[in-house]
Amino acid sequence: MANRLAGETSPYLRQHLDNPVDWLPWGEEARREARERDVPVLLSIGYSACHWCHVMAHESFEDPATAAYMNEHFVPVKVDREERPDVDAIYMEALQGMTGGGGWPLTAFCDPDGVPFHCGTYFPPVSRGGMPSFMTVMEAVVAAWNMQREEIAGAAERTRSQLGAIGRMAPAADEVGPATLGAAIPRLLEAVDPVNGGFGSAPKFPPASALDLLLARGEAAPVELTLDAMAAGGIHDQLGGGFARYAVDAGWLVPHFEKMLYDNALLARSYVRAHLELGHDRYREVAVGICDWALREMQAPEGGFYSALDADSEGIEGLYYTWTPAEARSALEDAGLEGLEPDLLAHLGIGGRGQLEGRSVLHLPLGVDGPEPAGLEPAKAALLAARDRRTRPGLDDKRLCAWNALMAGSLAEAGAALGSARYLDAARRCADFILTGMRDADGRLLRAYNDGRAHLNAYLEDHAYLLEALLTLYESTFERRWFEESVAIAATMVSRFADRRNGGFFTTSDDHEELIARRKDLDDHPAPSGNAAAAHGLLRLAALTGDAAWEEHAAGVLRLLADPAARHPQGLAYLLSAIDLYVSPRREVALVWPDGEPEAVEPLAASFRSRYRPHAVLAAGAEGEAVPPLLADRPAAADGPLAYVCEGFACRAPVASAAELETLLD
Repeated sequence: MANRLAGETSPYLRQHLDNPVDWLPWGEEARREARERDVPVLLSIGYSACHWCHVMAHESFEDPATAAYMNEHFVPVKVDREERPDVDAIYMEALQGMTGGGGWPLTAFCDPDGVPFHCGTYFPPVSRGGMPSFMTVMEAVVAAWNMQREEIAGAAERTRSQLGAIGRMAPAADEVGPATLGAAIPRLLEAVDPVNGGFGSAPKFPPASALDLLLARGEAAPVELTLDAMAAGGIHDQLGGGFARYAVDAGWLVPHFEKMLYDNALLARSYVRAHLELGHDRYREVAVGICDWALREMQAPEGGFYSALDADSEGIEGLYYTWTPAEARSALEDAGLEGLEPDLLAHLGIGGRGQLEGRSVLHLPLGVDGPEPAGLEPAKAALLAARDRRTRPGLDDKRLCAWNALMAGSLAEAGAALGSARYLDAARRCADFILTGMRDADGRLLRAYNDGRAHLNAYLEDHAYLLEALLTLYESTFERRWFEESVAIAATMVSRFADRRNGGFFTTSDDHEELIARRKDLDDHPAPSGNAAAAHGLLRLAALTGDAAWEEHAAGVLRLLADPAARHPQGLAYLLSAIDLYVSPRREVALVWPDGEPEAVEPLAASFRSRYRPHAVLAAGAEGEAVPPLLADRPAAADGPLAYVCEGFACRAPVASAAELETLLD
């Protein structure tokens, strides 16, 4: 018999629909029941592509005896961390404070008000490897609840205060300046793995925001090292495009195979930017592979994008993506590539390094000169065709506003930079879906969509990522609608999320459900923090409008976080990119064409887009256009378009040719 998750649209919650555990979704009903029964809340947080979440579900939540104990002694609550990042962040902070570690599944035991008093992650069904069994933990919690209630109650207020401390953080007194970057960039460079790229040791997560920052600051070597190593490694799907969430080793060889939409959106733009700045076509190919994968495997019929692909298929992690030599040889022989198999298998790493349970993770040789083996592209096509006949990993088909905004922005940037009308059209469709399909009756943005229904209040990151995406879409298409929508989103974000006292933005809006703490998301984990994205978007909006109020709100974020960013550059790389934009000379480029001749501006636009320009904004319109305000009072030439390059809305003499524009920008 189904539990009380039947009305949920989250694929992760639905995975637990038929558990014998009497799960409730997050909400007041669960807390009220805990008060009435005088039992703790057992909060379990995970997500659909989480391998160890599946393991614990199979071992414990599907076990009748374990479920019966949970139902008798607790009110069990299941949360999808991707739908409810506010809830997840609170209990992840509690977990890290209590244990020093983190991860999912996250298991928190809370009083009926939701204040945690014991936290952990995965617990096995029987004690092993120094880990207590899940039953042992539950029995100890029940004993503490019955015998140490006063101590638990006494600690609750301290816990509330500690979890709310981030939201009360005060800004630094000093104005933000170049010194922050002067301290942060050397620390970031010191952390680079000089052999494999990336930062630190295993596990390795793709550091897209840090790479973009280093590229903007002219530190090309670690960017090139990391992008090449990731592209050649098993973390990169060598057949279907796209990247797995992370590698379990330092060399990017063996991934944790789940594919997340946000990672791929961020990496697509990193590879596009590196292609523009460093000139390597191999980066263009990787970016195209990511975008094509997203359009082929992740795009929903209405234009939005699904959230994730699971790591597992047929109950085995990586089975869909890995190969035995016999499987690969059979696929190549079926494609008529007999005699070429030894070279092809060796080149793709089959039978070599990167073994997972006796199966090979496809990867390419790195730093080896010489031609590719004959038949490589037909071989990859044959392996992909054979893989397509396998049982596919599970799909998390919910659409999240923030992640869709990231993908819309990346597709728009890739479409403009690479000259792809298909990517631009996909970006338009995705943005249209968010703006029309993910709002409530009052027009407020919503977080999640599935089964034809959008729900849950949108968070700061939803608004901030969408602001950036709409600005990118405007700069990529010069369609006025996207700029106007960006102004509306920015106004909503400031009105509903800004901290008027200390600066920065809260994760939740001023009319959000009251939780045990109102937090601010500060670090890139691993997607950019909502505060960093808000600062980026507002600085760009200020440059397009000349409105100092937008910049002041952005500066409030920077004053709040500059000191921690200087000390912890890996965790706040996107915030450092916003500081880089803030302290660097910002170019405001306005392209103006004679009325009725929009196509005439394309050579000038192409000149701007030929490089990665992180310290510039771009507007274009017909003579007489005043939206964005950067275009106001800028005439075109009698015989064609003109380009105005400005700083602080003070412009140099306009130029008419792409070559002259490039000279001014460089």
